[in-house]
Amino acid sequence: MLNQIILVGRLTRNITVNKSENGVKVATISLAIPRSFKNSEGNYDTDFIDCVAFDNIAENTSEYCGKGDIVGVKGRVQSRVVSQEDKKENVLEIICEKITFLSSKKQEETE
Repeated sequence: MLNQIILVGRLTRNITVNKSENGVKVATISLAIPRSFKNSEGNYDTDFIDCVAFDNIAENTSEYCGKGDIVGVKGRVQSRVVSQEDKKENVLEIICEKITFLSSKKQEETE
């Protein structure tokens, strides 16, 4: 079996690192990834995908990357059950195993 995903996209917001109840550092990043084909109206749609990073990956990404930067994410898809108001929902998440800093929006503006 194989559970691996590779995404490349722009960060939609600056990253904040929080600590979980167990003391683990956690950051949720959101990537904007344009589709490679046009819709029926002739426009490119964009997918927004949330990814979860832990410990050093979360810290380094928040320190060196910001909104608009392009990053590559290598990770895996994980599901978990979330209970809200007597309802249980199955949620899919991307768990980051590696984040590669590809391009900075600041760097692009100076060129």
